[in-house]
Amino acid sequence: MTDMPLPLPDYYDDLNACLDHIETVLADGVTNRKAPAHHPVVASLTHDGAPTQRVMILREIDWQAQRMRFHTDRRSAKVGQVDSRQEMSVLIYDEAAKLQLRFEGTGRTDIASNADEAWTRSTAFARRCYMAEAAPGSASASPTSGLPSWIEGKQPDEAQLTDARDNFAVLYFAFDRIDWLYLANAGHRRAQFIFDPVAQGWSGQWVVP
Repeated sequence: MTDMPLPLPDYYDDLNACLDHIETVLADGVTNRKAPAHHPVVASLTHDGAPTQRVMILREIDWQAQRMRFHTDRRSAKVGQVDSRQEMSVLIYDEAAKLQLRFEGTGRTDIASNADEAWTRSTAFARRCYMAEAAPGSASASPTSGLPSWIEGKQPDEAQLTDARDNFAVLYFAFDRIDWLYLANAGHRRAQFIFDPVAQGWSGQWVVP
């Protein structure tokens, strides 16, 4: 007895449906902590042009502005990297859905008052990591969370978080290219989309997987 093939999704042969599905995947990534899009791989360039990657939490997606929002420590190396070399990419892979999404674009960081709303809307536990006494990546003589010992395992109050705000930064990623890949026994499908700033819309084409 052979396994019955799974039904193909609506976007299998429809570029517009592909694009709609990408928007849905990103929106779900913001609200659903278990969604693969909630923790994509974010890549940037070091000062000497070498690629570097890390997993980050997708905090917000503005589809109309083609922009994702992430949070980071302003003392981390990637903040200086993005400020000097703006090229970035984001990778999402959903094993269950057999879907890979790659986004290309540019990044910028914000540590000024525009980041205040993002700061206040984050939970106290999420903001606790910005209480680290040294910058991320700093050498340590022993295993450490970086947090002061008195706050480990505890939820800080607003007064305790006041100084941590200075370490908080927002990382915006503006994307204008998308590579979409769907893996299927019936035959893989791959499409690429480019945003046209004049027409204010996406144009897509099929490519060989």
